[in-house]
Amino acid sequence: MEAITTDFLVGGRTLTLETGKMARQANASVVVRYGDTVVLVTVVSSREPKENYDFFPLTVDVEERLYAVGKIPGGYIKREGRPSEAAILAARLTDRPIRPLFPEGFRNEVHVVASILSVDYDHSPEICGMIGASAALSLSDIPFDGPIGAVQVGYVGGQFIINPTAEQEKVSELKLMIAGTYDAILMIEASANIVSEATMLDAIWFGHEEIRRIIEGIQRFQEMAGKPKAEYPVFLPSPELVQATKDIAYDKLLEAMRNPDKQQRGQDIEQVNKEARQILLEQFPEQEAMIGATLKKVLKEVVRQAIIKDGIRPDGRGFDEIRPISIEVGVLPRVHGTGLFTRGQTQALTAMTLGPLSDQQMLDGISAEESRRYMHHYNFPPFATGESGPMRGPNRRAIGHGALAGRALEPVIPSESEFPYTLRLVSDILESNGSSSMASVCGSTLALMDGGVPIKAPVAGIAMGLVKNEDGIAILTDIQGLEDALGDMDFKVAGTRDGITAIQMDIKIHGLSREILETALDKARNARLFILDKIEAVIPTPRKHLSLHAPRILTMSVEPDKIREVIGPGGKTINKIIEATKVGDKKVDIDIQDDGTIYIAALNEEVGRKVQQMIEDLTRTVQVGEVFTGRVTRLMNFGAFVELLPGKEGLVHISQLAYQRVNKVEDVVNVGDMLTVKVIEIDSAGRINLSHKDTMPVPEGYEPPKPRPAQDRERGASHRPSTHSGPRRDAGR
Repeated sequence: MEAITTDFLVGGRTLTLETGKMARQANASVVVRYGDTVVLVTVVSSREPKENYDFFPLTVDVEERLYAVGKIPGGYIKREGRPSEAAILAARLTDRPIRPLFPEGFRNEVHVVASILSVDYDHSPEICGMIGASAALSLSDIPFDGPIGAVQVGYVGGQFIINPTAEQEKVSELKLMIAGTYDAILMIEASANIVSEATMLDAIWFGHEEIRRIIEGIQRFQEMAGKPKAEYPVFLPSPELVQATKDIAYDKLLEAMRNPDKQQRGQDIEQVNKEARQILLEQFPEQEAMIGATLKKVLKEVVRQAIIKDGIRPDGRGFDEIRPISIEVGVLPRVHGTGLFTRGQTQALTAMTLGPLSDQQMLDGISAEESRRYMHHYNFPPFATGESGPMRGPNRRAIGHGALAGRALEPVIPSESEFPYTLRLVSDILESNGSSSMASVCGSTLALMDGGVPIKAPVAGIAMGLVKNEDGIAILTDIQGLEDALGDMDFKVAGTRDGITAIQMDIKIHGLSREILETALDKARNARLFILDKIEAVIPTPRKHLSLHAPRILTMSVEPDKIREVIGPGGKTINKIIEATKVGDKKVDIDIQDDGTIYIAALNEEVGRKVQQMIEDLTRTVQVGEVFTGRVTRLMNFGAFVELLPGKEGLVHISQLAYQRVNKVEDVVNVGDMLTVKVIEIDSAGRINLSHKDTMPVPEGYEPPKPRPAQDRERGASHRPSTHSGPRRDAGR
């Protein structure tokens, strides 16, 4: 098996493409090697088209192999299962830029699979997968108007970096993933630490220059190993059917389209389509499968022409006008923080839950990230669009929208040291007519502030749209669903007053100038500031106190060598503390770090302080001269043992129980009595000697006894068990 390879520099490091050795029965396969990252990308097309489909059936899967990072899967079943969230997001990154580049009317199933075989954290497998998909499609006989290139852009110390290393990414102000053709940007996915619009624009065009070099490398590879493109059927309506559809439905669709109410507009459009379909079916029975697609095509033309030529949006708004906004906080009484954000017919309810750090999500994937303290989840039930349907787990879209909203808010979430809580935000979309992901950003900001989380600044988001044809260009603020579906761009921007925190952009056309993008960003900023004004009018700053129903987390530190004293043998000591401070069925959560930092999550602050005091007592050092009141735990013929602190006992010798002579210890104390004692000695073995009589007034005429001979003292000591901190093995005997 002789492989064909080529290589070129990406970000100053060699990237190698190889074909002809692995997965040779696919239409095309490419192995991408970048550093020690290795990704196999295969593309396969079905032999027969799906004639009854009115969409292009493209599927992109990213398969993570945990052996790629030297891991064995966790849990009972030791093999990879359903795709991780990271794999789903990576698949979406690849899908979005390649989907617009297949021919209109192409209906053969295409399956792109990126198998991640080896991972070097300095070389992104996501970028390798996108480049590999572009290369494999270019080599294959599948029609594809590529290639595309893809890079990640970082921003460190005022300098842009192509494909930053893991260490550079930790300090980068920007994580920008972009993909595009030689002439245009097709996809943007960005998270940023509040960067300006100008910086973002410069980063995008800096990355596009590298994309051009990648495309040149793929084109050379295609010349070396590419197959001729095969003839595939394309399902398009005839010109006669298109013209007849316009004659019958154009004016009626234009009238039906002009309605601000989504439900009524949808019903009116469906009625027009139903009537037109009956007429067209009589005239063009042989094109029955094309009638639905043709009606969509005509509706798209109606909406676009109305916007560009007549300046009319479907709901009658101006191009820069935002739909009416309604804001509420504290909607759910027992929840730790809630926000209800409504913009037009899009509504998001976000609920926040606070928990101890032990509630962090543990991740079992190829990423270097092993746990997640801040989570953002997004749910889109069918009733949000007035439809019925099955309620299953989150689909790829829901996972993608949740991740986008999460990235938008992450830069303002306080650090673990500032706010030692695990945070989970859940955005339930209750109504949807465009840009529900940005509504969830706004709802989540409200929930965080309502819950008293000290975020650095409120965040808002807006979705921008674009309609472009030979008659002109229209940039639309706050696009609704119809404008998203029938327009040329979906450009979501989130941020604070000072800058951008997240971007997601997809376009359906092959050209987007810097001027258009700059205008869109400027309009998005104006819209964001408008929404932030609305948010701050309702809740200007985070609440000063957490919800009464949220746990209280206290932080303390002990010396690392004292950790074992807190835990005790087999967890006995820490479990005793947890049981002793339980309120009803609510237990405290004690999370102990290796450096001695202890996080106490309790039902309320009073319980938390009690636990803190118990731990302090466990770990503090007893000093000679201190006075304690402790419980008598055991009696011996030579004295009584008294618990001074949890796990710490001392001996009151029989001679130290009283000023008068004591014949039997039981004459003075019994097990369970509370006894006030003073520490009079800590010997070289750490044993604590106590005196009860030294805590009492000296009787008049009292004369101290003469010291015992040395041999008597040694005899008494030989009968005394060792006293140490921590539970005793003979306790309770």
